[in-house]
Amino acid sequence: MYLCSASKPIHLPTSEQDVLQYWADIDAFKTSQKLSEGKPEYSFYDGPPFATGKPHYGHLLAGTIKDVVTRHAHSTGHHVERRFGWDTHGLPVEHEIDKTLNIKGKDDVMAMGIDKYNAACREIVMRYSGEWKTTVERMGRWIDFDTGYKTLDPTFMESVWWVFGQLWQKGQVYRGLKVMPYSTGCTTPLSNFEAGEDYRMTSDPTVTVSFPLVDDPSTSLLAWTTTPYTLPSNLGLCVHPDFTYIKIYDFERDQNFILLESLLGTVYKELAPGAKKPKDKKDEKPKFKKVGQFLGKDMVGWRYIPMFDHFTEQYEDRAFRVLSDTYVTDSSGTGIVHQAPAFGDDDHRIAVAHGVVRDDEIPPCPIDESGKFTAEVPEYQGRYVKEADATIIKDLAKKGRLIARSDIMHSYPFCWRSGTPLIYRAVPSWFVRVANISDKLVANNEKTRWVPASVGEGRFGGWIRNARDWNISRNRYWGTPIPLWVSEDYEEIVAVGSIAELEQLSGVPNITDLHRESIDNITIPSKQGKGTLRRIEEVFDCWFESGSMPYAQSHFPFENKERFEKSYPADFVSEGIDQTRGWFYTLLVLGTHLYDTAPWKNLIVTGLVLASDGKKMSKKLKNYPDPLEVVNKYGADCVRLFLVNSPVVRGDNLRFREEGVREILANVILKWINSLNFYIGQAELFERTTGEKFVYDHDAPKSSNVMDRWILATCQTLIQHVDTEMGAYRLYTVIPRLLDFIADLTNWYIRFNRVRLKGAGGVDDTKAALNTLYEALYTLCLTMSSFTPYTSEIVYQALRPTSPTPKDSKQDVRSIHFLPFPTVRQEYFDPVIERQVQRMRAVIELGRLIRDRKTLPIKTPLKDLTIFHHDQEYLDDVKSLETYISAELNVVNIIYTCDEEKVGIKYRASADYPTLGKKLRKDLSKVKNAIPNLSTEECKLYLSEKKLLVNGVELIEGDLNITRFAKLLNEEGKIDKFESASDNDVIIILDIQKHSELESMALLRILTSRVNKLRKEANLKPSDKINLFYEIDLQKESNSENSLNLAINQNSNYLLKTLGTIPIELNQKSDNDNNDILITEKIIKDLDDLNESDRYVLSLSLVQ
Repeated sequence: MYLCSASKPIHLPTSEQDVLQYWADIDAFKTSQKLSEGKPEYSFYDGPPFATGKPHYGHLLAGTIKDVVTRHAHSTGHHVERRFGWDTHGLPVEHEIDKTLNIKGKDDVMAMGIDKYNAACREIVMRYSGEWKTTVERMGRWIDFDTGYKTLDPTFMESVWWVFGQLWQKGQVYRGLKVMPYSTGCTTPLSNFEAGEDYRMTSDPTVTVSFPLVDDPSTSLLAWTTTPYTLPSNLGLCVHPDFTYIKIYDFERDQNFILLESLLGTVYKELAPGAKKPKDKKDEKPKFKKVGQFLGKDMVGWRYIPMFDHFTEQYEDRAFRVLSDTYVTDSSGTGIVHQAPAFGDDDHRIAVAHGVVRDDEIPPCPIDESGKFTAEVPEYQGRYVKEADATIIKDLAKKGRLIARSDIMHSYPFCWRSGTPLIYRAVPSWFVRVANISDKLVANNEKTRWVPASVGEGRFGGWIRNARDWNISRNRYWGTPIPLWVSEDYEEIVAVGSIAELEQLSGVPNITDLHRESIDNITIPSKQGKGTLRRIEEVFDCWFESGSMPYAQSHFPFENKERFEKSYPADFVSEGIDQTRGWFYTLLVLGTHLYDTAPWKNLIVTGLVLASDGKKMSKKLKNYPDPLEVVNKYGADCVRLFLVNSPVVRGDNLRFREEGVREILANVILKWINSLNFYIGQAELFERTTGEKFVYDHDAPKSSNVMDRWILATCQTLIQHVDTEMGAYRLYTVIPRLLDFIADLTNWYIRFNRVRLKGAGGVDDTKAALNTLYEALYTLCLTMSSFTPYTSEIVYQALRPTSPTPKDSKQDVRSIHFLPFPTVRQEYFDPVIERQVQRMRAVIELGRLIRDRKTLPIKTPLKDLTIFHHDQEYLDDVKSLETYISAELNVVNIIYTCDEEKVGIKYRASADYPTLGKKLRKDLSKVKNAIPNLSTEECKLYLSEKKLLVNGVELIEGDLNITRFAKLLNEEGKIDKFESASDNDVIIILDIQKHSELESMALLRILTSRVNKLRKEANLKPSDKINLFYEIDLQKESNSENSLNLAINQNSNYLLKTLGTIPIELNQKSDNDNNDILITEKIIKDLDDLNESDRYVLSLSLVQ
């Protein structure tokens, strides 16, 4: 496989492919599973996706999180079974076939034959399984496809039967007539949680129509509806028993209307809330007058003339009258609600309560399974209900029943599969009781660790507290048949819980498939003398199958009983936030019914991955880059880190940006690889210069170097943090610390120890530095291995040549993923040094800020740096690392002080005005302008007294933010020689004047930088020795020759340590020097554009 080298650049995607091949060569995943056999089990449930579509970023995110957590569990001493599963049944598959074969409804399927229809479904269920396998493996996820389960497997389906059988035995299944969300596109009812998956803003017609009273045809009840297509099925009008309704006389229409007074604006637009009032009311004639009023409860029983007469004969004696219920509101409409029991849950409930329909009776529902009117309403027969609205409205106008018409823009549910508007209709369905166990659902959910907790407590918690019974039946074909055999009158029902039981009851042997075409013709003799029992037509909602996954994936309880009992409930589950009303919900319902427990212990819920514009990713809009193209461009590890180090892991949505993946590559992965390359180069240099091969020594004496001790202490803090946070499943707190460590390693440790690692401090010090750098890189590999499996493997393999032989000769060390998560080395903990370095970094970063602000290159030496802090410990900490600060900021003198007057420390106040405004309200204006003008003395008084009177308003502790700053003025009152910066803790003051005596040091820094750049252009290794030559531009009048020669002559020892050689003028090159010039600088700028001290050209030759 690919190994890093100090000189060879890395192309991460290519290297990842090499790693993939290496893993295949050593059968890495299966080997790791064998190595963990016998260790404590860590169980994990993988929600099965459909293979009828290709994986998208949401799948990549879910797969990455699952891989991170299960890899970490494996590395911390667990055996983790990871099996992939496929959801192969249900509407997603059938919808594809219906579109392909132009199937519009049940008649088309029956004409084709269920066997042929299901065969067509079976052909496409694994259409993209190859793409899934390729993508999942390319993302670095380790999971077993070979022993994965499919919901179409007879073993899986039989376990689903067992789950249902357990619920049946507990009396938790019933057949009911309920108004359910119904998809006309998929011709099946949906569960309530499915109905909530796709709400859209849509425009619908609204009509206000009249219902004349039988006893007084000149007086009409007014009702308002957004579903005109339900009016032919009207059986009643509902009022609120406690509302007061008024009777008005309409002058223009010469009719009386009854409605709520507060909702007159529905009929008379000028009375609607927000309507413009006429300018001249004198000429305005009234449109109506009030002639009476009634309480709603006194109106109950009033009879009215039906709108249509299609169902009058059947229902005349019990319908077409006023009903009452408190569900009626006064927020919209007329306060009188049209009742069509077949099309509304409340409508049906109220109709049953008032005896309009029986609870076992299907009320008028003149539409077929595709949402088209039937012959029961011949004038609209064959018309889709939504399309018929316009015609119905015209007919209402012709009848004189249309009083008002408008349009409403509102949020409306659509079918999440077909994209068609849902309707609500009464259908006989099979239900699992859920409402009666809502308290248990809540209690079991509270035992779960949700990450983030707010989703479990809020969105999911609210859903299960108001849980409704679950419609588990679908009037479809490609799914697990519901195993109920019934008599014609449904008085005898047999629930079958296994294949063996069906064979025994039916007498049919060797049943090998459980799909409809295989069992619909199987009958069971009645034991009650009711002839032959036949299977009901319905199949299970595919959510029932996925909710049964914990049991069915292992064919429990028919096989693997002991293994299941050891692993249930699962240690870990993770999916997107959309599954709060899907898979999470069904898992919890079935787990509670079966075992009175949640089927998981820990659950990570993620937000949604959106396109960069914040919209849903759409193949049609092409508003996102192809996932595999991004992976092959930047590497899977970059995609993994980008996804996991984002708000999406905290349950928020993520706008996917390709630039974000690119930034991970540049700022994280390549920096990590560069630090490895630097280590390899210095290890090679050590061996070349000492003749001794460097090998890491775990038991080496503790280094006395402060930076060694700091990075090793940071390693232990990192290990402890990752272990703690992964134990709490807070991935979002882990990645930032890992990335910080990479920055610590590259930007601070290596940067500050380059000279040591190159051997400047002698053999022992170099070995100590190399030992430290190895351990830091090795620790990073082990802690990052779950998050970046490829890069961790690359770095680990590159470290192996300098790794010691394992103490246990039987230990398999061929892959980083065979090794355990690192344990904390207590002897390396050093909170004092970590604190000291953190404070040193704060000072350096403030110094860099000043240099950037004043455009002072780091190569320009500065004379004085003053550090102010009230706490002497802070100053002592910084002083202990003075050499690093001096070198990094290129300053000669550092002054430490606690004396405010000496450096001109002043105080200023600010406030969080939105927060303060909530407290002070109208008094905020009194203090807002005064706060910025508070004096230093007033700020000090506030700090000491914890309160301050500002413009007559008392402000207490927490109201103000007090910060210190340095006010720098020279004798003329100008700020020109010094610049200050603060992080609200420490204040630094930097002398920004240029001093001539420091110029030679600046010149040597520039020289060193140019030499290093030239070595890189020549592809030299750190161990390659060189001779260095310079040629000064003598054609220009310049001081370059004198200043450069002077700087070289005065700093020969520094140059030897830094460059390994002392530069000489090219014209002084000895004739005996047989080493040819290897490379000469190419000066892009004209010499006239260079500083005088930079007007020379470097050349170098390689020492043989």
